[in-house]
Amino acid sequence: MVKIRLARGGKKKTPFYHIVAADERRARDGRYIERLGFFNPVAKGQAERLRLNIERVEYWLGTGAQASERVQTLIKEHSNGGKPAAKAKPAAKAKAEAKPAAEAE
Repeated sequence: MVKIRLARGGKKKTPFYHIVAADERRARDGRYIERLGFFNPVAKGQAERLRLNIERVEYWLGTGAQASERVQTLIKEHSNGGKPAAKAKPAAKAKAEAKPAAEAE
């Protein structure tokens, strides 16, 4: 199966990730099928933090590839225009908020 995931690069203490489509049996930084973009988590100032070829990502997802959790978050961030995606509420908080509403009825 093909996975869309991060492949680490960069130096020690300075991570840099390529977003790649790779066979899931390959090593994290091993051989990949296609490079789809990059993610630089330590970008500052005018440095580009995320670049993604969304057309190719959609192609791979359409052919049955699975994106890792982190890559799914980055795809959402890319579609929001570079703003970080809103985090989902933990299940415990969602249940706690739902209880008072059910008791009010």
